[in-house]
Order: sequence, then C-alpha cells, then structure tokens
Amino acid sequence: MRVNAPHFPDLTQKIQQLKKEKKALILAHNYQRPEIQDIADYIGDSIELSRKAMTEKDAEFIIFSAVDFMAESAAILNPTKKVLLPSTGARCPMAQMLTVDEIKRVKAKYPKAPVVLYVNTLAVCKAEADICCTSANAVEVVNSLDADTILFGPDKNLSEYVAEKTGKTLIPIPANGFCPTHLLFQSEDVKVLKMQYPDAEVMVHPECTKGMRLVADFIGSTSKICKQAKESSAQKIIIGTECGILHRLQKENPTKQFYLAYDGAVCPNMKTTTLERIYQSLKEEKHLIKVPQATAKKARISLERMFEVKT
Repeated sequence: MRVNAPHFPDLTQKIQQLKKEKKALILAHNYQRPEIQDIADYIGDSIELSRKAMTEKDAEFIIFSAVDFMAESAAILNPTKKVLLPSTGARCPMAQMLTVDEIKRVKAKYPKAPVVLYVNTLAVCKAEADICCTSANAVEVVNSLDADTILFGPDKNLSEYVAEKTGKTLIPIPANGFCPTHLLFQSEDVKVLKMQYPDAEVMVHPECTKGMRLVADFIGSTSKICKQAKESSAQKIIIGTECGILHRLQKENPTKQFYLAYDGAVCPNMKTTTLERIYQSLKEEKHLIKVPQATAKKARISLERMFEVKT
C-alpha cells in the first residue's frame, strides 16, 4: 500500500507563516495524517516526542499533533512552554480505561509491587506511578526494577509482551486494557498476505495480540519499526500498526513496498487533528493544555525516572 498525501498549499503556507510569527514548534506522532507529518518540525513515537518537548528551549508554543496524554506529558516536562492540542476530540481510548481508583485498588492487593504505567495514561494516573515507560523502552524499564512482581497498565497486550521478554510477573491494570485500533489486527490476515508476498518481513507493534506477535518477524514501537524498515534487506514489508506510519515509511524507503496487515486499522482519535484545526489553534492560541501543579509535580517524577533508564 502506498500512501500519497493530498496537497494543501495555501493552508500549509499560512501555518508556516504563523509558526515563524509565534515561534511555534509542531510535533507530530507517526500516526498523524500525511499532510500534518509533512509540515511537522519533528515526527516520532511517544518517547521521542516527549524527549523533544522536554528539551525544547526556543519555541514559545508547542503544537502537539497527537492525542491528549502526549500533550499532557509535554506540558508536564516543559512547564514554561504553552502546549496546544489542536483537536479537543483527540483522546486516547486506552488511556481512558485506567483510573486512579483502579490503581489504588490493585495497589492495596499488592502493596510491595511497583507501578509501571505506559505513557498512554492520563496525568492523574502517572502521578500514581513509580515509573513510566513507552512501547520502545518497556522491557528495559521493567528489567531496571528490583522486583519480580509488577503492576503494569493500561495495555494488557504490551504487559504480556514485556512479561515474555523479562520473565517477570506483570499484573495488568485494568485487567483487560487495550488499544482498539491494534486489536483489529488478526494473524489470519497476515497469513493471507504472506501467501501473496512470501518474502515479506512482518513488523508489528507490541500492542497487538499474542496471535499477531507470533506471526511477526519483528516486534517493536513505531520508532523501532521505522529503524528496522531502513535496515532490513526485505523489499516488501507487512506492517501491523496504525495506518499513519505508512506515509513516513514510504518517504524514508522509496524503493520498498509496504502493506498494512489490515486496511481498516485507523485510529479515529489521531485523525481528528487536521491542518485547519492546527491553524485555528495556533492563530487563536486555543486548547491550551494545563495540568494542575500538584499532579504535574508527581507525574514528572515518574516520567523523569523513565528517561534515566538506559536503553
């Protein structure tokens, strides 16, 4: 599948002009629309975007083209900057599955177990964590802890994957948290594609089910998938993650062919961000992300601990 971005020259030029006037930086997740990736100053996965937000010094505004929890993290990590989320509808459904009450309930049952939370959580939950992780560093984060039993949330599939890689006991919180988009991928679809393209390498995200992981040649975060795609000798690659990544993969590997394992794998929440909404958000300086100071202080500790882990 090849993805070609539509052209929005007038709106793109207006956004570029506003960026200069307001000293703004646009950060975009790998799942964003092609036209948004094309105007972004930086594209990456959650840990890459978090690092960029944390170290940014010159910009006065950070336009976060992603979903709510990522913009919250940017505001927590760089409190002197104004972080704007162009679309208020860009909410991560998996992040909504975990509540503070659930963390406290499970923590009461396992008081000695550290709490590791995927960054795909809201700030109020991060404030209850001992340390955060992303899909790119979850294995290293869990291995860094001096504990054999760990509370891990909110993605059950990522929890299973990390448990397999570390040999530790991970208790998922909530019991069945998941990414609705990654749950759409089924191993049967991959097997059909492999019949058509037997030499294709299969790369999947660890938020996919175990069945998908079993048919994969490579399992990794979006940043690791991008790296593997560059380094792989395979000319055909089957991708098991949200469709937005295909645009970046094709741009970075123009001679290779990429096939989405399931064509319906679209995150509607990521796609609520549009060029029009970026323009309006920046022009009117609206949808400013604010995290209460007490929450931000505690959540920042769990995020900073994540960055201390060597990967």
